[in-house]
Amino acid sequence: MRPRTLDEYVGQDHLTGPGRLLRRAVESDRVPSMILWGPPGTGKTTLARIIAAHTGASFETVSATDAGVKDLRRVVERARQRRDYEARTTLFFIDEIHRFNKAQQDALLPHVEAGVCTLIGATTENPSFEVNAALLSRARVVQLRPLSIPQLIGLLRAALNDRERGLGARGVDAEDRLLGAIALASQGDARRALNALELAVELVPPADAEAEPTQRPQLTPELVGEALGQAQLRYDRDGEEHYNITSAFIKSMRASDPDAAVYWMARMLEAGEPLEFVARRLVIFAAEDVGNADPQGLVVAQAAADSARFVGMPEAVLPLTQAAVYLALASKSNATIKAYFAARKEILARGPLPVPLEIRNAVTKLMKQVGYGSGYRYPHDLDGHVDAAHQSHLPEILRGHLPGRRYVNSGPLGWEATAEAALVRAREPGGSDGVDGPDGAGGPDGVDGPHGADGDTAG
Repeated sequence: MRPRTLDEYVGQDHLTGPGRLLRRAVESDRVPSMILWGPPGTGKTTLARIIAAHTGASFETVSATDAGVKDLRRVVERARQRRDYEARTTLFFIDEIHRFNKAQQDALLPHVEAGVCTLIGATTENPSFEVNAALLSRARVVQLRPLSIPQLIGLLRAALNDRERGLGARGVDAEDRLLGAIALASQGDARRALNALELAVELVPPADAEAEPTQRPQLTPELVGEALGQAQLRYDRDGEEHYNITSAFIKSMRASDPDAAVYWMARMLEAGEPLEFVARRLVIFAAEDVGNADPQGLVVAQAAADSARFVGMPEAVLPLTQAAVYLALASKSNATIKAYFAARKEILARGPLPVPLEIRNAVTKLMKQVGYGSGYRYPHDLDGHVDAAHQSHLPEILRGHLPGRRYVNSGPLGWEATAEAALVRAREPGGSDGVDGPDGAGGPDGVDGPHGADGDTAG
């Protein structure tokens, strides 16, 4: 059932629909090198084959899991000969391109740049992390999306009825709700959906020779359940999608609702969700939604994740449940995530502002002469280890621009509220009466704290 033309290709209308950029490029035979990025079963290989067939290009393919530099050079040499002696282009498809190392990716660069071949790489991983910047700059990133439930149902219905390429010769019929169950369990993966349908049809008993010709064999919920596996059907039995269940779990903990948090987590685990996924959500939630209102939350979440991996299922549900209940009952603060994104926004808007002179690391005489470290007060030499006169170590242009804190605005609950109050008291007049360290540098021996820069043991 692999599509053979753009009109048969389903699920990526934002790329291949009428008038869309990729469709126009294919129809005008001006296909650039590209990286197809998307989850499994969304049609990356199929799209590459359709492009090659439509443009009349030779199609060469390798898998990054078993190809080396020599294999790449052989393909490139064949592509060069086609270009030079046949005036024919070559589309070079590399599956799982993210598995290529730097040397393999670098070996492609000059040939892609010279137009010896058109590269189409396929990856399920974010290419900005996995593909060299130099290669990425010579290729357009094209993102494929998981197929929707209606799109998958349409594919399954077509496969069920197609006598030439599909399962039509078996004469099996199925209700839309059963095809919908397969589509839900497949989570946007067309290959997974078609494989499950094929298995379910194979389980249908042959038609009774004495039955009426109009009585076609039927798929049943039991056969579909057997083909998919019980855990997958249980997960989607009520029509809930994977990410909806995850959202319900997170929002229940955020609402301090431990009953709902445990229920939704049990739904995921009993359906076969990998425990690592649930553990990651707990750790992220502890930092994002509990934060410093209860710093112990992150400790509990990480301990639960480690314990779950150590003991494995089914006992892993115990530390995960303990952590979910703890986080649901804990005081909440989102000051951490708000602080980071506020700082990030300003960095993107203003660029790399210079480090103030007083907190630069003065490691040479020249640096000291031009003012590096001048005026720095070493907090550990002061009463309470807090400089009551401290204003800000932000870049100078950012100081005093807004009342109060610029990024970190602690919430009114838990540890962070107590810590903020203690800091305010320490910075009140008379709260600390320390003096500068020897040589005016603020720390022992005239350096920025023990071991060098700013007290960091790394120097």
